[in-house]
Amino acid sequence: MQRSNTYVIVFSAILTIVLGGLLSLANQGLKPMQQRSVELDNKKKILGSVTDLTGKKGKEILQLYDETIESYVVDIEGNKVEKDEKGNPIVAENVNIAKMSKLPPEKRLYPVFCYHSPGNEDDIQAYILPMYGKGLWGAIFGYIALETDMNTIKGISLDHESETPGLGARITSKEVQNRYIGKKIFDDAGTLVSVTMLKGERHPASQLDDHHIDGMSGATLTGNGVNAMIMDYLGYYLKFIEKNRGAANKTASL
Repeated sequence: MQRSNTYVIVFSAILTIVLGGLLSLANQGLKPMQQRSVELDNKKKILGSVTDLTGKKGKEILQLYDETIESYVVDIEGNKVEKDEKGNPIVAENVNIAKMSKLPPEKRLYPVFCYHSPGNEDDIQAYILPMYGKGLWGAIFGYIALETDMNTIKGISLDHESETPGLGARITSKEVQNRYIGKKIFDDAGTLVSVTMLKGERHPASQLDDHHIDGMSGATLTGNGVNAMIMDYLGYYLKFIEKNRGAANKTASL
């Protein structure tokens, strides 16, 4: 039976509205689950820069995070920022580093995650700093953890949006990330030099000093992006690092 054009148009409009409403309801219903997934992923990356999470699942990771992480936010001068312009408390976990990266460095908020022994906030073992940069095909990001001397890298966790599998995407592997452990970000003169991933792979040990690590074959541009990201963010956090480095040196001399 042939339908008029008006019938077809009205039927299509009603169907579109009904389906759109159902999709909207589904999206709202799934939103809390999505937010919990994002929260878990972020906390997993933060902890992953300082401890092995092998075998640990959702609730265990969240519990470990609550027991070992204290967080706050600083400005580019290294001063704590507790409230926004409207007087609302600022939560480090809620600061979007990707959005912040679009602002001038002096206007950004910089989260700091202090890793301490379980239940003892005074026993700080590392400072974890988020980073965000650009790889070959898209964004790269992660966390770098510094020992309390604010010079030695305790660990790093790296991730990406769209780097090439088997090449640049290897930044997510423990093989690559473990190369940063124990490296230094300051030279003997106290100048920030960061840690550089070399071009190519399988360099002799003589080239892999305190400030250089082996690279990734076929992934020079991704490596360059990681190098720039680490140097940039260590620079943004430099005042904070220097303040805590000075405090650590003073404590060590007592």
